[in-house]
Amino acid sequence: MIGLFFHLLRAIDCVVCSLQLSLVIMAIHGHFGVLIFLSVVATTNAFCIQAGSTPTTRLCDVGDGGSVEPSVESATDETNEEPSFYKRDTSSFTAVTEVLVAEVESLRDSFPSFENEGDEGSNMIKFNKRNRGFLYDVHSDLMQPEGGMIMSQNSHVANVEYNQLVADKEVVLVDTIRKPGMPSSSRAFHRAGPRKLLHFDPSAVNAAIVTCGGLCPGLNNVIRELTHSLYYLYGVKQVYGIRGGFNGFHSPEYPPLLLTNEIVENIHHEGGTVLRSARGGFDIDKILEFLQEKNIQQLYVIGGDGTHRGAYAISEACIANSLNVAVAGIPKTIDNDVDFIDRSFGFQTAVEAAQAGIRTAKTEAMCNVPNGIGIIKLMGRSAGFLASYAALGSGDVDLVLIPEVPIQLDGPDGILPFLRTRIHEQKYAVVVVAEGAGEELLGVSEELDAGGNRARPKIGEFIRDQISNHFESFGEVATIKYIDPSYTVRSVPANGYDSLYCTQLSQNAVHGAMAGVTGFSTGLVGNKMVYLPIPLLVASSPRVMNPYGRTYERILAMTGQPNTVPKANDSDDDEYCALEPDLCSH
Repeated sequence: MIGLFFHLLRAIDCVVCSLQLSLVIMAIHGHFGVLIFLSVVATTNAFCIQAGSTPTTRLCDVGDGGSVEPSVESATDETNEEPSFYKRDTSSFTAVTEVLVAEVESLRDSFPSFENEGDEGSNMIKFNKRNRGFLYDVHSDLMQPEGGMIMSQNSHVANVEYNQLVADKEVVLVDTIRKPGMPSSSRAFHRAGPRKLLHFDPSAVNAAIVTCGGLCPGLNNVIRELTHSLYYLYGVKQVYGIRGGFNGFHSPEYPPLLLTNEIVENIHHEGGTVLRSARGGFDIDKILEFLQEKNIQQLYVIGGDGTHRGAYAISEACIANSLNVAVAGIPKTIDNDVDFIDRSFGFQTAVEAAQAGIRTAKTEAMCNVPNGIGIIKLMGRSAGFLASYAALGSGDVDLVLIPEVPIQLDGPDGILPFLRTRIHEQKYAVVVVAEGAGEELLGVSEELDAGGNRARPKIGEFIRDQISNHFESFGEVATIKYIDPSYTVRSVPANGYDSLYCTQLSQNAVHGAMAGVTGFSTGLVGNKMVYLPIPLLVASSPRVMNPYGRTYERILAMTGQPNTVPKANDSDDDEYCALEPDLCSH
């Protein structure tokens, strides 16, 4: 029986997981106890079970850490001469002989550094610095320290050395999926993480944090973790919070807030941003004046692709004006449309929050007669990620309309006859529509908001009216309930998964800035934290969802709706993937 158990273990394939467990199973056979160790090893790509007489584990980090990887010298395990799980592949397309690295700018090229080659390096987790004295009303414009000064105490001196420091030449490959006919090259980004040598003296650093654009789950988490990372990991001098977006650099209505660990301690439990946010207000001269006046060495900018363009302009202006200032971006978009990164923070929380609206739409549709229809509009100016993932996550949606796929109202592939048939079959229907869908029907607006975003036609109301008119043309009545939960979705606190992601983003942004990297952003690429040059990041943003990809195929399989994506042969799909390689798995 024990032998059969081992054979079963050998046959188990690796599946995806993100936990590391060790299980000890005691099997009793007759009067003898046989101890079997099962080592359950999880990486970002595999969930592996190994059996043996002694415990076997692999040390793995998920997302931004380094794994202690075993080397694969041969396809045979020499210890027991049994076949290995790994087989050598000699196909030419699997070999990467050329790596094209997206270089990030370094202040070391223009300014003297605190530490240089040959120095031992002092980068370690410094201490638990506790600042006391501020009132906790983060929205007060009159916040002052007790006695006019900041009281601080060191509750715990850590000075913990990092187990692993990231070398400057470490990179993360982008093109890890290898297909026949592919060139033997791959793009790559510099790996994020703490470096040995620091460009800045942490004890002399003044930093500033600003949030721009619309709200998104996790903004307060990023503010909190940036503040904690600056104080806890590096022991910086001061951290300023810039209120009201870019306006806070120059408007007397939004004075800066001196952030402490106590002020940010519990803000991650609330949605929104304690610094308040806004679109517009960008004035490069006044921003530079603020940075000089407050002696800011590091600026952290949280926002979407438009905000990142502003962040890079600040970075370039600082270098042009001989200001030794590192500018780091953290991509924020509830639409998940910033290119290259696996996902933006808050996206998974938004997908989760949208479930309540979809359930409400279904309840209204099921409980109202005749011909109940629930329509829910979700955010997604250019991309249908949120609408698609929310619909797939619920499993209760009959029709999904996104910007990437043209809408046909009538005819064999029309959504109106499809909905009428579906309602006759099950007596109700649920429709999810992204705000940017249907421009081919309603046209493109020339109106721009303060952030430069083009106004979107009211597609939800349009679809509602078209459905109603279609049923009336058959002498029938449609009972339609229209729901727009957009602001309730984006204003909720981050869930646990996004909270962890915000911590990873924030810590790695601080690590990069301390090492002198500037004009960069942080993000997950291939489930590894990397540094991305802002010009590259914004050049192809906002990205869109691949209408020929698996996500939309899942939509079609779930809903049974007509497929109005233009027909494509393999060469067309390959051409699309060549232009948008990062979307082909979506």
